Amino acid sequence: MGEHVRGTMDIRKHEKTFEGFVRMVAWGAVIVVCLLVFIALVNG
Repeated sequence: MGEHVRGTMDIRKHEKTFEGFVRMVAWGAVIVVCLLVFIALVNG
């Protein structure tokens, strides 16, 4: 193996994985908020 040169690594897979993770967390937060609103309305 040669020496590592900063900025030469292919990180497309990492970026796609991170983008998917962020999207999943965002959708999860929306679902949780909707569930909490629904529960509040049903019990109200």
